[in-house]
Amino acid sequence: MNIHLTILDWWIIGGFFALTILIGIVVAKVASKSQEEFFLGGRNMPWWLLGFSMVATTFSTDTPNLVTDFVRRYGVFGNWSWWCMLPTGMLTVFLYAKLWRRSGTVTDLEFYELRYSGRAAAFLRGFRAVYLGLLFNVLIMASVSMAAIKIGGAMLNLAPWQSVLFAMTATVLFSSIGGFRGVLITDFVLFILSMVGAFGAAYFALKQPEVGGLSGLLEKMTASAEDARRLEAFGYSGADALITLFIVPFAITWWSIWYPGAEPGGGGYLVQRMLAAKNENHAVAASLFFNVAHYALRPWPWILVALASLVVFPDLNAIRAALGGTLPEHQVSHDVAYSLMLTRLPAGWIGLVLASLIAAYMSTISTHLNWGASYLVNDVWKRFYRPQASARELVWMGRLFTVLLMVIAGVVALQLSSAVDNFQLILSIGAGTGLLFMLRWFWWRINASCEIMAMVASFIFAGLFRCWQSCPLSDWQQTAAAVGLTTLCWLPMAWLGPQTDRRVLWKFCARINPGGSGWKRIFREAAAAGEPVRPEHPAQSIPAGILAAVFSCVAVYSILLGTGEFIYLRWGQGCLFLAVALLAAAICWRCWKKMNRV
Repeated sequence: MNIHLTILDWWIIGGFFALTILIGIVVAKVASKSQEEFFLGGRNMPWWLLGFSMVATTFSTDTPNLVTDFVRRYGVFGNWSWWCMLPTGMLTVFLYAKLWRRSGTVTDLEFYELRYSGRAAAFLRGFRAVYLGLLFNVLIMASVSMAAIKIGGAMLNLAPWQSVLFAMTATVLFSSIGGFRGVLITDFVLFILSMVGAFGAAYFALKQPEVGGLSGLLEKMTASAEDARRLEAFGYSGADALITLFIVPFAITWWSIWYPGAEPGGGGYLVQRMLAAKNENHAVAASLFFNVAHYALRPWPWILVALASLVVFPDLNAIRAALGGTLPEHQVSHDVAYSLMLTRLPAGWIGLVLASLIAAYMSTISTHLNWGASYLVNDVWKRFYRPQASARELVWMGRLFTVLLMVIAGVVALQLSSAVDNFQLILSIGAGTGLLFMLRWFWWRINASCEIMAMVASFIFAGLFRCWQSCPLSDWQQTAAAVGLTTLCWLPMAWLGPQTDRRVLWKFCARINPGGSGWKRIFREAAAAGEPVRPEHPAQSIPAGILAAVFSCVAVYSILLGTGEFIYLRWGQGCLFLAVALLAAAICWRCWKKMNRV
């Protein structure tokens, strides 16, 4: 597949690169002042900038590819595999965002020595820094870079190593110069460009002669019962699909599995933005904006392109023919269809959409680079090797780790194949740990040995099930088994493992004051010992927070489904979903006000 880039296309792409580098250069001096400036932007960031950055980070080159893969394999219904993560995000908004901001840490891994005690807490902080900041982070960035490889091969006839090299160089340059503040400002610009490109891609995908516009797409997709099913958000193909893609995600996945951007209890680069917020309310507002935009506003442009691709490239053989051998056989899968649809854009729009995809790539990778480097600098280098390191040294070590992470991720990306396969791999590694990450804020018995056991068990069971080729269990049964076995491993450690030093728990309650009955014993013990806990913040109402999360989920899902109804020209159903969304939002607001009066 060959496309012709005009001078206008190249000017658009070149202008985009120039703008990102300029932003990095402008904020470089401020970013170099201190570790907190380089990794948290001075803790003075407004909610809207942080919210845009959260959304931009979770929109990368692999996101539309993943959605396309789901739609082509399972129909729109397949997206419930990630739409199920919304309850996790809304619990973070209404229960955990304030708590993270109160912690005042530089990274979320400092939490371990704030919440636990002794060598086990220090080990957890250091090991998780390497495990998440290096190993897990590299896997995520490699998955994103794999999408860049497919886009480069499908649209520009680039060899895989060329796509990785070009993408790496540009991203590392501005990430290492501007630090976190540069990432945030650039994310704001990149998100706008990315969304313009996504809507443009959907518009021109529908305009293809084979598709015949929205009415033509609907007509062709409803010509057969199988294709008509693909249009529906609840159009599952059988009991197995219903269990795998809907029941298991909502019954197990959302609360039990750690996944970047949807961590139970919060974590990773989303917490990095909460920690950078001006105050608790800005942290909450940023998280809320992210979840609404991520789940309710963004999916449909990608879905429309995926549906149109089923008309233009109905199967893998059609995709292979269009690629003409540009990609190696192991990387030819359904997710490439999104890139192939973009090759049919008109002059000017090709450059804009390519720039938007590059923007999506850079926003995600730059965040992961800064986040991963923050772990390696703050939680390994400074904590264990150079406690007295100067601000200048820490900033330069951050830049060094940024380059190192990108190089490793580029090498790994060349070995990967499918967006869905990588999604499932990442889910399997974190299976069974989510409940622990939520309970550790509200139950004093959770200790460091619980975390160590959960981490080891989830990794072992993930490897066991993936390597057991003759395993009689289906994918969803493996997930359920991994969650159950991991939970059975770590939960007894709450009683059998070494308990956290009481004075550490007293300080934690005084600093964070999460609320709930799980800390009453600690407050009583402190008072009996003559050292009563005097919290710095009021406790929050956990029941009100849970109700707010429930009704916010109803509101967002109603917007998501209602948008689909409007697109399909079913106005009555769309208006009904809109009414439900407004009612749920009003109830959520009342719960939130009650929560803040406590």
